[in-house]
Amino acid sequence: MPYCIAGIDVHKKMLAVAVADVAIEGDWRFERRQFGTSPSQLRVLAEWLIAREVEEVVMESTALYWRPVWETLERRWQPTRRTRAEAGPTSGALHLAQAQSNQGPRGRKKDFPDAERLVKRLVAHELTLSFVPDVTQRLWRTVTRRKYQLTCNRVQLQNRLECLLEEAHIKVSTLVSDLLGLSARRMLRAVANGETDPAAVVALGSPRLHATPEQLRDALGACTDLHAVYRRLLSMTLDELDVIETHIRQLDEELASLLRAHQDTVQRLAAVPGFGVDSAQQIITEVGPMAATFPSAKRLASWVGACPGHDESAGINHSRRSPNGNRQMRRLLNQAANAAVKTKGSIFELVYRRLVVRLGHAQAIGAIAHRLCRLVWKILHDGVIYEERGPAVTKARAHRRAAKMIRELRSLGYRVEPVLAAGSVRA
Repeated sequence: MPYCIAGIDVHKKMLAVAVADVAIEGDWRFERRQFGTSPSQLRVLAEWLIAREVEEVVMESTALYWRPVWETLERRWQPTRRTRAEAGPTSGALHLAQAQSNQGPRGRKKDFPDAERLVKRLVAHELTLSFVPDVTQRLWRTVTRRKYQLTCNRVQLQNRLECLLEEAHIKVSTLVSDLLGLSARRMLRAVANGETDPAAVVALGSPRLHATPEQLRDALGACTDLHAVYRRLLSMTLDELDVIETHIRQLDEELASLLRAHQDTVQRLAAVPGFGVDSAQQIITEVGPMAATFPSAKRLASWVGACPGHDESAGINHSRRSPNGNRQMRRLLNQAANAAVKTKGSIFELVYRRLVVRLGHAQAIGAIAHRLCRLVWKILHDGVIYEERGPAVTKARAHRRAAKMIRELRSLGYRVEPVLAAGSVRA
């Protein structure tokens, strides 16, 4: 019985497609065809694959150019293949192969041979395949990753603002802990609007600032004869900051609306030391609300890259360096691990203190991140609730953390009632 597999070498403007019947033993016989990447051409591609009775499709993960191809085949080709009476368990399967696992001989890069090599290596199980979530989860990922990009832009903007102030001889950053805080921003906005009296600018600051009024007036002394160009540049920077923060708030509202059905999952994840509402939402967008793709915590840790490597040859392990995994999850877990070990009296602080003497800071944080990753799988997959069992955690600290989390959830539009959790799990 024929069983056809198609390999697609993806480019920005064209697709090189090769189809072969893998059920025939012996020489490979490929049928080649080239398609464009416009929506009409992708529809033609889906119809051509259906006419050739292709059962599986494998493509390279070339930049972001594979996404329109994947979504078109997911919508137009997969349902047709899977609803047939004789459809097998892998009929209609789409595979996304990492480009590095399909590398050819040096200097032998050609489009159709690359597409044919995809088919051969898929049959031989030599490709490294990527996990592609469903349409809904991909939409969640788009929102969270856009928010992360804006957050990085905000940090870059803060650095540029500090450079501009240093060039203008305004030394506010040496006296104010947060250059983008409310007090500093009011003072900088007054300078940008043309205020020349340092005392009037200092009066806009908060009384809770640690710096004295005399120190602030001295730091802002340059605004008396500040060049108009610097004032305009400062105004432009502050306006750009307002735009970025407005977009971040809109994305927060958008994400809260998309994940409203999984509010309970967000709350259970946010209760873990080191996590918060924002990081809990990002984790759900990366692994799914139930982590159903990963049958065990070990599989999730391997996919994230939060586990020791295993580079073994002739019975000798040459390297235990962690594998390359999902960059977003590794960033979240590393940040959460650094925050969790600073939670006084938590189990993570105790584990870190026990490990850091022997392993050093970096490896101890990696071990905490691995523990958090397995805990994330347990919370998502089994639906358990985290309960801190550290010996020095007081009720007052637990109540303060719960109140902070409830405020964050309510600010995003969630409805939260402070009730005691019935179940628990040991960290």
